[in-house]
Amino acid sequence: MGSIPTTRANEKKLIEMSKFRTYIESTVDELVNKVSWPTWSELQSSSVIVLVASIIIALAVWLMDFVFGINPDFLWKGVLGTFYDMF
Repeated sequence: MGSIPTTRANEKKLIEMSKFRTYIESTVDELVNKVSWPTWSELQSSSVIVLVASIIIALAVWLMDFVFGINPDFLWKGVLGTFYDMF
């Protein structure tokens, strides 16, 4: 009876490893055969779009910081700084 739990544990480990191996094999198969990877020109154009969008968003955030006076190093205190100075 002492070897039965060990055998069951070994069988369980083998089943788990078999499932893991099947998962890895199916993942590799999908990445190699089923995924459509972008061409170099598609990748470049997508990168340019992301770069331009990132610059526009960064400028918008900087403009909001400047207008509302988040950066106190400037002479301009911003809308909030001017409002706070009134009181």
